Amino acid sequence: MGNAADTPSTPFATLADYEQRSLAHVAGLPEQVDAPGLWRGIGFRVGSHHLVSGISEVNEILTMPALTVVPGTQSWMLGVANVRGNLVAVIDLRGHIEGARSELTEASRVLVVRQHGGSVGLLVDEVLGQRSFSDEQRAQAFGEEDARYARYVGEKVQLGDILWGLFSMTALVRTTEFQQASA
Repeated sequence: MGNAADTPSTPFATLADYEQRSLAHVAGLPEQVDAPGLWRGIGFRVGSHHLVSGISEVNEILTMPALTVVPGTQSWMLGVANVRGNLVAVIDLRGHIEGARSELTEASRVLVVRQHGGSVGLLVDEVLGQRSFSDEQRAQAFGEEDARYARYVGEKVQLGDILWGLFSMTALVRTTEFQQASA
């Protein structure tokens, strides 16, 4: 047992001591949080397109919530959902970009993105988890060939057998077409 000089003198000092000792045992945590030269995002699929958006652009991932249809809107505007007391417009991302409606499946998810004036939910066919790209991989990137996606995908990066389009949610929500959901 230690002597009185080894033990912290106040409850706050005790907690601070516990924190310091616990952080000493978390190997690699600072590298995981701040890894220079590594870009991280949330991977998802829309039709045949494999896309990834920066982690800071996606606030939440939901299963399809109950929707209230809003009359007089574009076909890609699926409706509004009550998400923990907040009304969130839910958009069919494939419908908006390609004009072809997404088919709802067990894998379908809604990515919640903040925009000016609130949040918006984007229906995607599947969420594929976190993806990371090094500066070297991004240096070998090339542009998006599909003109419908090119305004949102700044570059495509090879990871394994898949070409991932780096999709800008910010670019999407700032377009006039996206902001004009009325028919």
